Amino acid sequence: MVILRSSEIRKLGGKELEDKVTELKKELMKLRSQISTGTLPESPGKVKEIKRTLARINTIQNQRTKEVQSK
Repeated sequence: MVILRSSEIRKLGGKELEDKVTELKKELMKLRSQISTGTLPESPGKVKEIKRTLARINTIQNQRTKEVQSK
C-alpha cells in the first residue's frame, strides 16, 4: 500500500476515497491482528503511517463537506 500525500488525496473523487479508506482499514486490521497474536509485522512503522493517512483522508472529506454546506 502506497501512503498518500494530501495533494494526491485532493485529486481523488468521492468513490475512490471510499475505496482507499476501506483498503487502508483492512490493512490496518491485518497488522493489528498480527501484533495481537505476538508475531512482528514486516514493517512496524506502517501502522503509524496508515493511521496518519486515514486521518488525512478524513480531514479532507470533512473540509469538502463544510465547503458544500457553506455554499
